[in-house]
Amino acid sequence: MKKLFLLLIFAMSNVAAAEPIILVLGDSLSAAYGIQRDQGWVALLQQRLRQSGFPHRVVNASISGDTTAGGLTRLPQALKQFKPEILIIELGGNDGLRGLGSRQTRDHLDQMITLARAAHSRPLLLGMMLPPNFGKAFTEKFLQLYRDLAEQRAVPLVPFFLDGVADRPEWMQGDGIHPNAEGQPRMLEHVWDQLQPMLESGAAAPYSATMLK
Repeated sequence: MKKLFLLLIFAMSNVAAAEPIILVLGDSLSAAYGIQRDQGWVALLQQRLRQSGFPHRVVNASISGDTTAGGLTRLPQALKQFKPEILIIELGGNDGLRGLGSRQTRDHLDQMITLARAAHSRPLLLGMMLPPNFGKAFTEKFLQLYRDLAEQRAVPLVPFFLDGVADRPEWMQGDGIHPNAEGQPRMLEHVWDQLQPMLESGAAAPYSATMLK
């Protein structure tokens, strides 16, 4: 009986080891705000992974209203707990909506990339654009910070997470900020375009010292 129990524990540990984690650290856009959780793009990602034959399990660590400061505070424990193979960072929108400085947002995202790589997790960055009422100069500067950071740190980037969604009123909730269930598949496609090559390449490529800066 004891031998059977030990064999069962060993088998379960092998299953867990064969189930790499994708951790999503985001805000309301990833927390399925205003819709059923199983309708959100994160839940749809889990379905896509299974359909595509990938063994990964998605852990959604997103909190509505979160900022890059909040995400940075939560990230060390999340990395320790889940040991993700891939970290999807979807944060910054609330920074912009609250008028926080883009420099601060960039610094927080940069630190998250460093923490992820130090924990042997590969980051994927989702870029955000603010509503036009914030002014053209500010919105362009905010969007550019993602592009610059992704280029400087050699991180895969979804340039604008809500591209083709935010300008479709029928795919947005009444607040004009959060996509409804109909817009979630398009959001998933943006993520999948960048995530799929990461999944297919595996984790074999080591990170250089310059990437860890």
